[in-house]
Amino acid sequence: MEAFLVSTGVVALGEIGDKTQLLALLLAARFRRPIPIILGILVATLANHALAGMVGDWVAKALGPDLLRWIIGIGFIAMAGWMLIPDKLDDVDAGAGRFGVFGTTVLAFFLAEMGDKTQIATVALAARYADLWAVVAGTTLGMMLANVPAVLLGDRAAKRISMKLVHGIAAVIFAVLGVLTLFNIGHLF
Repeated sequence: MEAFLVSTGVVALGEIGDKTQLLALLLAARFRRPIPIILGILVATLANHALAGMVGDWVAKALGPDLLRWIIGIGFIAMAGWMLIPDKLDDVDAGAGRFGVFGTTVLAFFLAEMGDKTQIATVALAARYADLWAVVAGTTLGMMLANVPAVLLGDRAAKRISMKLVHGIAAVIFAVLGVLTLFNIGHLF
């Protein structure tokens, strides 16, 4: 349960103001069809985070526990710093074309998540926690908690939330996870 809750919380906070949330706003504004957009986000996130989780699980098995602890701890601290860097939407084409709204959303979200903060966090969380599917379910839920309101409420909600504060909170959580991991202190969440 810890893996699920930590994964959900960290990704939900980390996703606010992220380029994929901006992509959700863009798709919602362009297509005005929330259901296929939300389902597309879900499918893309499940696929992307399942792959990222499997990489994290493999890394955990391939490295020794001491080396893994240091890599994950330093990785979480690096993620804390990365959270403080504002994100913007890169060159992601939102034209529906032949794929339709659902297909465009799946493709755009899957590609936008490649190398993104939440994908890297999923790899690290899967390496840290033994329950791979709890991590994937948690990171996916975190993505949905951040992106569904973006789709439903559009940019009105984004303008009212202090991205700096949210990213600061997420950075603190990542830093705490990093320190706890480095000092081999577990199960405090």
